[in-house]
Amino acid sequence: MITFQGVTVYLPQEIVETTVTVADGMIAEIGGPVQGEVIDARGRILAPAMIDVHGDAFERQVMPRPNVFFPIDAAVIDTDRQLASNGIATAYHAITLGWEPGLRDVARGRDLMEAIQRLAPRLMVENRIQLRWETFAFEALETIKWALQAPLTPSLAFNDHTSMTMRAYDVPMQDREFEFSPDFKIASLDDDRMRQRTAKKADRSGISEEAYLKLLGKVWDRRSDVPKTIAKVAELGRKAGAPMLSHDDTKAETRRYFRDLGATTAEFPMVIEAAQAARDNGDAIIFGSPNAARGGSHIGSLGAGDMVEAGLCDALASDYFYPAMLSAVAKLDAEKRANRSTIWSLVSSGPAKAMGLTDRGEIAQGKRADLVLVDWPDCQAPAIQGTWVAGRQAYRGFPAG
Repeated sequence: MITFQGVTVYLPQEIVETTVTVADGMIAEIGGPVQGEVIDARGRILAPAMIDVHGDAFERQVMPRPNVFFPIDAAVIDTDRQLASNGIATAYHAITLGWEPGLRDVARGRDLMEAIQRLAPRLMVENRIQLRWETFAFEALETIKWALQAPLTPSLAFNDHTSMTMRAYDVPMQDREFEFSPDFKIASLDDDRMRQRTAKKADRSGISEEAYLKLLGKVWDRRSDVPKTIAKVAELGRKAGAPMLSHDDTKAETRRYFRDLGATTAEFPMVIEAAQAARDNGDAIIFGSPNAARGGSHIGSLGAGDMVEAGLCDALASDYFYPAMLSAVAKLDAEKRANRSTIWSLVSSGPAKAMGLTDRGEIAQGKRADLVLVDWPDCQAPAIQGTWVAGRQAYRGFPAG
């Protein structure tokens, strides 16, 4: 049993100074007497630990330099420690299952998932999986079937970076039509602009630009079979009870298409039309924390801060940088985009609701004791001083001062 004493506590509806007692991995009492081990947390904040619904920063541990791969077990362990020290108690690793070779191919994704399952007893936080499926990667279906049977049910995100790559050259990615619309304009592969567009992808894949373009053309020939494959994968997701998401929506039509398949979360909608379509139909909306922390999207899409202020954001994900979640909270608070309770919910109860994790995400009696101790002096950056996962201390840092 542990009691946090003298701490400012972020409760679901208010922020108060009180005690919180943890027993058997659960929040046993709020405002009760001091019991068991005492953690004197005067001047600190006790908040629900963060839940990251989409993070791919692990790729830097797997491949720290282009086409230089690190041993997977070591990469997973280091990533897990990064999560704990950043206050993230539940993480969905966005593992791409794509048709590209190299970092994001299906075999490497499966190896990574197997390592996470194998290492689970040695890891500090709850490491889950987002099956970041590229819809043209038909070769991923068997791995998806296998992954959906995991002890911790993964989420399933529908990504179509293939069509995004193949859009006409005069169409910004945010302005593209629904991928299966007859109005979707297609670029020619026999154009130097396509070589420029795909150069980084070829480098990531570890193949020449010529080989990448040849492979892209072969994969693009599958286009007519993509909708029925999406339907098949969505059915697998529904049967497994997996939360499902669409990615980078640009049209209300796109959101409707995936909602009808059971994907009730919009991940990183690119334009207001798509975000509003999600809100109007009760879908969860996720934006990236780096977007919020930096003050805008680095690719010119919607600004997360603006969406928070407009009530069009339910959750913030780490995206490509784990520290961004806490930094986003600080930035949104400094900009007065919402009250602090609402802002913190974007990294706790909002993600929990989107993923159907009803046992965590808020400090309430009977909830799982996923907690984070935060040092946040006025007008300074916040810092994590401790992370607890189901009442177990996953990280504790003591500053020099």
